[in-house]
Amino acid sequence: MDFLFLLFLGKPLWLWLTFLAIVLVLLVLDLGVLNKGDQEIGVAKSLKLSAFYITLGVLFGGFVWWQLGLEAAGLYLTAFVVEKSLAMDNVFVIAMIFGFFAIPRKYQHRALFWGILGVIVLRGLMIGFGAALVNNYHWVLYVFAAFLVFTGAKMLLAKDDEEVDIANNPLLKFLRRRLRVTDDLRGHSFLVREPDPATGKLRLFATPLLLALVMIEIADVIFAVDSVPAVFAITSDPYIVYTSNIFAILGLRALYFALAAIIHRFHYLKYALGVLLIFIGSKVFVADLLGWEKFPASISLGVTFAILSVGVAWSLWKTRGDKAPGRIGG
Repeated sequence: MDFLFLLFLGKPLWLWLTFLAIVLVLLVLDLGVLNKGDQEIGVAKSLKLSAFYITLGVLFGGFVWWQLGLEAAGLYLTAFVVEKSLAMDNVFVIAMIFGFFAIPRKYQHRALFWGILGVIVLRGLMIGFGAALVNNYHWVLYVFAAFLVFTGAKMLLAKDDEEVDIANNPLLKFLRRRLRVTDDLRGHSFLVREPDPATGKLRLFATPLLLALVMIEIADVIFAVDSVPAVFAITSDPYIVYTSNIFAILGLRALYFALAAIIHRFHYLKYALGVLLIFIGSKVFVADLLGWEKFPASISLGVTFAILSVGVAWSLWKTRGDKAPGRIGG
């Protein structure tokens, strides 16, 4: 059993295996018990699942405190809150993707579930690559920090009427050119075998549900370009970076169904997220200017909560009385 105490990315292997075991149990529970079969997830169930995943994420912070100390727990919770908050923009884009492909709500969970599996792998690769860069080239951390400040400023200056043009997305056009795609859905299938209209031979066709899944994966990669550097600006510990990312993402499906109907009420939250990214990026430089080895985790967590609390309150106040858009995805 000595191999369990071998170090992997700076932490004993058993810590990584414990985390992966928890994730595996949650995924099996999600697909095999809580959401078995094709069923529409209502807002009430979505809120319960969201509370469940958030509670688990916070409890894992307690585990981090027990094993790695208070400082590490503070960094984990800060990273978890930041990731959860940045997921708000992801929820908005996912809603647009489902709406564009007219995916019924009863099939949306299936696409999100398999999307999350892809995200777990992709985030792991990105975080592993980022950790190697930061460990070997410390100056990369300042590049991340400057990028966050730039991204935050861009979010603050963005026009309210800017929309994502899915129809003209180059990747979607490429997929439609290269793949045989059915005109409409085939239940919850991603791929089906059907006669080719030209030859009559059985061919493999992609369905719009598969295109939606691919677009969701690509959207997450794009969002990870912001979120992964944001967490590295909080801590360079790969274990905290990865676990906080994955626990925040695991609840994204439940969060989506809870927020899709009221996403319009959080329209102004993007400004708070912009300020948050500027703060996270700038504190790397502030710590150096003040001669601190690290920016205090307690201050970082407190400021993060304050920024997001003000952003949520302001958004809810500004959108009071606004009517919800039409139901997403049928």
